[in-house]
Amino acid sequence: MEIRIGIVNNGRELSFETDTSADDVRSQVASALDQASAHVSFTDVKGNTYIVPTANLAYVELGTEESRRVGFVA
Repeated sequence: MEIRIGIVNNGRELSFETDTSADDVRSQVASALDQASAHVSFTDVKGNTYIVPTANLAYVELGTEESRRVGFVA
């Protein structure tokens, strides 16, 4: 699933692929905001970790969880 994160006062967004389900990401972000945590962290498919300060979150866009098809569809 692709995640795109907008950060306040930054012209670029953070975009990466993750194996985490959309529900897990949604609950992780919601709990971080509810508990007033200083940051929220994500891990992509390559094992890289991204730490984003919750005070600077503009938006979090979650992509679909469908796997990409390879080949031709008849």
